[in-house]
Amino acid sequence: MHRLNSANRQFAPLRPFVRWTALAQAAKQRSKPCCARRSGPGFALFLGPRRRRDLLSHADDHNGDRRDFLYYATAGTGVVVTGAAVWPLVNQMNPSADVQALSSIRVDVAEVLPGSQLTVKWLGKPVFIRRRTQEEIDAANQVQMDELIDDQARNANLPDGDSAVDGNRYLTPFGEDDGPTGEWLVMIGVCTHLGCVPLGDGAGDFGGWFCPCHGSHYDTAGRIRQGPAPTNLAVPVAAFVDATTIKLG
Repeated sequence: MHRLNSANRQFAPLRPFVRWTALAQAAKQRSKPCCARRSGPGFALFLGPRRRRDLLSHADDHNGDRRDFLYYATAGTGVVVTGAAVWPLVNQMNPSADVQALSSIRVDVAEVLPGSQLTVKWLGKPVFIRRRTQEEIDAANQVQMDELIDDQARNANLPDGDSAVDGNRYLTPFGEDDGPTGEWLVMIGVCTHLGCVPLGDGAGDFGGWFCPCHGSHYDTAGRIRQGPAPTNLAVPVAAFVDATTIKLG
């Protein structure tokens, strides 16, 4: 007993240090993951081969998830940066304000008499606005569909595939009292062969329009009847907004 008391007194100054070391070691063990605290040599010998493989697989899965997250985050950042760089280039290709303002124009046709034609410029192209005589209307109505090279209406105001009868080519008047039905014809004044501007006012072999460049003939409804042009003159989006004003676009 005397010998034990002497030993206790001899190591008494070291007790705080030993206690602190034990606490530090315990805290260090608690800060490690569960699998790390139990992955020492003794624990590895205690576990079977299958359990050791499971622990390694779990660690690999954790690293794979972190790696995938980094990949996705990097890719997302790259997409945002690329979009921010490309958007100014895409935006400058949009129509400017002055072009958008001209996408729709109004044309006063009060001075256009039967048998005469007005040509206006719309979206950089000539547009023929013809006020047909009754003789021109009758001539267009007498044409049979099997006589036409192109039997499609080519009218942007109608569904695709409508036939090229005269009733699908002319512009409906604003009111029933604003002139005979079929009087107004509105077409893009560009030959459908190579883009020339045909001559009007009864030109050609069919009393309508004629393109002297390669000899395309159009009738009084603007339908191709002879020559290399493959399709009828196109009818743009158009409508009367009042008795004497046509809106294009």
